[in-house]
Amino acid sequence: MYKLIFLFFLIPVFTTAQDKKLFVEGVSPHLYINHKVQPKENYYSIGRIYNISPREIAPFNKLQLENGLSLGQILKIPVATAFFQSGSADADETFIPVYHTLKDKETLSRVAKDYNNLPLQSLKQWNNIKGESVKKGSNLIIGYLKVKKELSALAKNGIGATIPGNELASTQTQVKDVHADKIPEKNTENATATVKTQQQPNKEETTPAKKETTKKQTESVQTVEANNKPAKQIKGGTFKPMYESQEKTGEMVKEEATAGIFKSTSGWTDKKYYCLHNTAAPGTIIKITNPANKKFVFAKVLDLIPDIQQNNNLSIIISNAAADELGATENNFNCLLNYSK
Repeated sequence: MYKLIFLFFLIPVFTTAQDKKLFVEGVSPHLYINHKVQPKENYYSIGRIYNISPREIAPFNKLQLENGLSLGQILKIPVATAFFQSGSADADETFIPVYHTLKDKETLSRVAKDYNNLPLQSLKQWNNIKGESVKKGSNLIIGYLKVKKELSALAKNGIGATIPGNELASTQTQVKDVHADKIPEKNTENATATVKTQQQPNKEETTPAKKETTKKQTESVQTVEANNKPAKQIKGGTFKPMYESQEKTGEMVKEEATAGIFKSTSGWTDKKYYCLHNTAAPGTIIKITNPANKKFVFAKVLDLIPDIQQNNNLSIIISNAAADELGATENNFNCLLNYSK
């Protein structure tokens, strides 16, 4: 009989969708978002919604991680580690707007200063503000929460992997680089070539400078085409290079384990496999091998295994996509683990 291993802890579709705007409370850097506990939620499932470790949530609320939560209970979710006002996200992440409600006699400059000295220009850009005055009660975007697309119900409200304003800075840098490339070197040979080019505008096809430009354009097109080709699938999954890097720098651990399975939408097409483990730190890549058929995958540790009765005999819990890749036909199966401390 198929047994569900804490399925409700991990599947975003079973979490109540957070359709409302996220409002931040507190004072920088001790910012938090109020969360009302929904049916079947616990520290781990809530942590995945906001991309915050359960180990941060419990002590922030002066609670014990071992104790359960009550339906309707209000938790303060500390967002310092997931709160961003610049930068970019990985391919499996997205940014969610976080808001502040403008209070009486509160100015834009004061709001910007209160939230990590945010540049006033960024505050205006994010909120499409042209002037200097804003009505009391207005909801202003003052930053963004970075969440995992496959693990957070908030992801559907994401704006993408880039915070507005970063694109402008990137464009300016590219323009600057282009102009820098056009600055001629101060030597007689280049100067002579430039003069010849200017004197023979109708013979561009024979001009060395034109040929060089055409060559660069061709190379550029070839580069774009190469970049647009689908990436070659790596045996064992996308995280193999990260595992090899960790393998070179850390002390390797080998162990036999009993694995459980959780359901996830990730890994089926992108080959990004995830797992829960009590010893390896979050972010560690574990090589999981099925001794029955020698198949293996590389899975990234998300967090600890939830301390519930169903998980008592499990050493690791992996996504169902990873289990399928390993050819695991049973919900609990034996495997070999390799990872670095």
